[in-house]
Amino acid sequence: MTSMTLAKALNESLRHSLESDPKVLMMGEDVGKLGGVFRITDGLQKDFGEERVIDTPLAESGIVGTAIGLALRGYRPVVEIQFDGFVFPAYDQIVTQLAKMHARALGKIKLPVVVRIPYGGGIGAVEHHSESPETLFAHVAGLKVVSPATPSDGYWMLQQAIECDDPVIFFEPKRRYWDKGEVDTAAVPAPLHRANVAREGRDLTLAAYGPMVKVCLEVAKAAEEDGRSLEVLDLRSMSPIDFDGIQASVEKTRRLVVVHEAPVFLGTGAEIAARITERCFYHLEAPVLRVGGFHAPYPPARVEEEYLPGLDRVLDAVDRALAF
Repeated sequence: MTSMTLAKALNESLRHSLESDPKVLMMGEDVGKLGGVFRITDGLQKDFGEERVIDTPLAESGIVGTAIGLALRGYRPVVEIQFDGFVFPAYDQIVTQLAKMHARALGKIKLPVVVRIPYGGGIGAVEHHSESPETLFAHVAGLKVVSPATPSDGYWMLQQAIECDDPVIFFEPKRRYWDKGEVDTAAVPAPLHRANVAREGRDLTLAAYGPMVKVCLEVAKAAEEDGRSLEVLDLRSMSPIDFDGIQASVEKTRRLVVVHEAPVFLGTGAEIAARITERCFYHLEAPVLRVGGFHAPYPPARVEEEYLPGLDRVLDAVDRALAF
C-alpha cells in the first residue's frame, strides 16, 4: 500500500499502461514537455519519447479525430482535454464518429479511445473551466462514462479504461487531484462499472460519484452525531449505471438521495430516481431526492460555493427524506 494523491495515482496508472502496451500513446495540449496543466502526464514524454506522448495544437476536434484514426490502425490513444469546457469543439467527433463506428461496422472494428477530462468546480477557475458535462456523454449510446473519487480508483479505473475496447470518457474530479489516499498496486480491482459501498449504513443511501463522494462521506459523519446511519455509495460509472448495486443498498436503507455537481435538471440523478422508483417502489419509504447544481451557467468563482452542493444542502435533503 502506498499513499499518493489522485494526480499521482493517475500519472502512475498512465506510466504503467505505457510500459505494458507499446500501442498505448498519449496526446493533448501541453501533455508532453509541460506534463499537463495539472501535471498528470508529468515526466512521461521524457521517459517514453515524443512519438508516444504527443503535444498537439489547440484543436480538440483534430485531437479526437486523430485518435479515432490511430485507434482504427490498432493503437490505444489516451486523449487529454485540458479543461471540461474545452471538450465541445470535439463533441461532434465524439458523438457522430467515436460513439457510432463500432455499430456502423456491425461490430467488426473497435475504438479503444480514452478521453480524459478534468471536470467540476471548486478550484476558483474562470469561465469554461468548471463545467460538469458528464450527462451529455452518458446519454450517447456507444460511450462508457466513468469518474474515480479516490486515488485507488484513479489508478485502477484508468488502466481498465485503456484496456477496454470501447471508447471511454474518463472524467477526473479536478478539485480532488491533491487529495491523498492509499493505493494497493498489487490489488485485484473491481469491475470498472460496479458501484462501491464507501461507507455502510442502515437509515438512508447517499449515492454520488467523483467529487461529491467526499462530501457525502462528510455528511454521513456529521449525521452520525445525531444518531443517523447513512450509507454512502460511490457510483463510479455514469454509463452504464450499476442499478443492481443501488437497488441492493436502497432495499436495505429504504431511502435514497442522489448527489452530483452537475445540474439536477435531466441529470444522472433523474435517471437513477426513475429507475429506482420502478425497481424499489414497495421498498421506498420516501421519494428519491436529488441534490446538485442549478439549471444555470456555472457562476463566477467568487460565488461558486453557493452553486456547488455542500454539507448543508445535502443534510437538508437527508432531513427531508427521513421526515417521511
